[in-house]
Amino acid sequence: MNLKGLGVAMVTPFDSNGDIDFQSIPTIVENISTGRANYIVIMGTTAEVVCLSSQEKKAVIEAVVKANKSKLPLVVGIGGNNTSKVVEEIKETDLTTFGAILSVSPYYNKPSQEGIYHHYSAISKASPIPVIVYNVPSRTGSSVEVDTFMRLTENFDNIIGIKDASGDMLQAQEIIKCCSKDIQLISGDDALTLPMILAGAVGTISVLGNALPVPLVKMIHLIEEGDLKKAYELHYQLLDLINLLFEEGNPVGIKALMECLGICSKQVRLPLVSASAHLKERMEKILEDSIHAL
Repeated sequence: MNLKGLGVAMVTPFDSNGDIDFQSIPTIVENISTGRANYIVIMGTTAEVVCLSSQEKKAVIEAVVKANKSKLPLVVGIGGNNTSKVVEEIKETDLTTFGAILSVSPYYNKPSQEGIYHHYSAISKASPIPVIVYNVPSRTGSSVEVDTFMRLTENFDNIIGIKDASGDMLQAQEIIKCCSKDIQLISGDDALTLPMILAGAVGTISVLGNALPVPLVKMIHLIEEGDLKKAYELHYQLLDLINLLFEEGNPVGIKALMECLGICSKQVRLPLVSASAHLKERMEKILEDSIHAL
């Protein structure tokens, strides 16, 4: 699967009762697709997947596939800290409509690099479609080191890339430098999309893209066209908003922004709580001041 450009880590919308808001799913998918994103990632961290039951996950997947109408390629998140359970879920999931699996590195257990290697080995062997490693140490408590990722890509042809949300630009550059040219590095941090692409990443899997895919696509096109001055201008126009997205946690911030834009409710599930009025007011002020520029 070609992971170039803008991928969007899609939220799961909830209503005021905390139930899945299936009516908002087509609106979200339409906003992403008309914004010219390149693909959608469902059932990732931003989807609050750890707070969804197995039945709810299946229902959301079906609703997204139906709303998408094959317009954009889809990536599905299947990961966790119980290797055998992840493998079982891969085998039980109908993957015919997906281009790849995004699988987060095991969290809480804090496995050694050898443990991480064997975890992804088992996933690779079980998966009939390409696998993207997801490295997000701020959430998992451990990092997929460059040597471990290189070893995985050398031994398993279906491991095609890594979503890197480590914030470590040196590590990202080491991956680009040392891995095969066929291996795709994807930015996993909205604030680092521009520098990561300039360093050699193929694109980004974005949270902000749920609400504002258009300026992100524009920024990527400006980079491709070599107009770095305008790309940096757009990057800095977005930066204050991006910082607010994560001030009270993800997807708390992005759902608040989506409510500001009339896309879906800001409702999240415990242990997360919905965005404060103060956060939403600041988002609205930024939108009021800069929406035309974006």
